[in-house]
Amino acid sequence: MEQYELTKSFSSSFGEINYDIKGEGPPIVLVHGTPWASYNWRYIIPALSQWFTVYYYDLLGYGKSEKSEGDVSLGIQNKVFSELLNYWELQNPIAIGHDFGGATVLRTHLLEKQEFEKMILIDPVAVAPWGSPFFTHVNKYETAFQGIPEYIHKAIVSTYVQGAKYKSMDQETLEGIISPWLGSIGQSAFYRQIAQASQKYTDEVECLYNEINTPVLIVWGEQDTWIPIEKGHKLHSMIKSSEFVSIPNAGHLVQEDDPSRLLAYILKFLQV
Repeated sequence: MEQYELTKSFSSSFGEINYDIKGEGPPIVLVHGTPWASYNWRYIIPALSQWFTVYYYDLLGYGKSEKSEGDVSLGIQNKVFSELLNYWELQNPIAIGHDFGGATVLRTHLLEKQEFEKMILIDPVAVAPWGSPFFTHVNKYETAFQGIPEYIHKAIVSTYVQGAKYKSMDQETLEGIISPWLGSIGQSAFYRQIAQASQKYTDEVECLYNEINTPVLIVWGEQDTWIPIEKGHKLHSMIKSSEFVSIPNAGHLVQEDDPSRLLAYILKFLQV
């Protein structure tokens, strides 16, 4: 569908990034998490583009961006994001980050010194401890996972991603989410990004959250089983310039479970 096609590309220092731009108005940038892609913003982009120029892209190693072997960790994503912001010549845009995208926005602000007019963090990976037994297992046996038959891999990814949504996931959404992770390149990329996930990247910046003065909205799905809402409350207490809202009957993928309510909170925070 037109609203989430990526028609443009940028050669970062770390690999090729596919992105797109929609709408007119003040700049707003969407940063997805793992194992997602810009596809998961497809219900958010058309509405925001009525008031803003919306920039969105696939993280290095995800979606339609380059998936070659190498570092695709959180330690690299903030550098890629900073390069993109400079390439787009954006100064002080609004940044919205989900999951790892929230961590990337925070790291880009605190480590790359990129300023944002406002930040919106949706169920972000931001407060220790985080990770899962599955992440630990993949980290230990990454090569073995990369070598499993494709039909087993597809079943693993399908089961895994459906756990992020509170409401049942329809087949079209499921296919849209898992398609970038299929085939030999996609399969390797899927386990590579999990194996490289490390809490050290949020530990680096967690002690700096109290220095944030930018207005921040933290949004959390009340039924998030991936990152419990208690982590959201803790993050809210650490960022003195933050507001906190929760969305009932929504899991980790709030933008899929309840995009309308999420949009309402975003627009209210941005005073549209």
